[in-house]
Amino acid sequence: MLTKKEIVKFWRDKAADDRITARELLKSGRYSACLFFVHIYLEKLLKALVVEKTGEPAPYVHDLLDLANIAEIKLSEEQKELLREINTFNIRARYDNYKSEFYKRATKNYALEYFKLADKLYLWLGKRFTPTKK
Repeated sequence: MLTKKEIVKFWRDKAADDRITARELLKSGRYSACLFFVHIYLEKLLKALVVEKTGEPAPYVHDLLDLANIAEIKLSEEQKELLREINTFNIRARYDNYKSEFYKRATKNYALEYFKLADKLYLWLGKRFTPTKK
């Protein structure tokens, strides 16, 4: 049985891996896939925060705002709006009826803008973890 610390580390490590994947997808011009992974890496980081806060397994939830609320993270209105927009990257990248519109929107500039915004939020969220004692 994994400890809470090990589970938090698992989610954080997976978030870091997916952040690299998002960056590489952006570099290679795969903008819609990049945006999908932006959502995934933030979701995993938020799940790490949920586990740390609650001591419970991460819920089967993909909504970033819901995860932030469960983790009791105080977000600014700007951060909430950013998470609302990033939530659409998960839905629209998966379901055919949304894909056409999403692909049109997922331009180089749009993907770059949201990658940068998400990366800034990722770093901010990373500071929300309880410092580890050495």
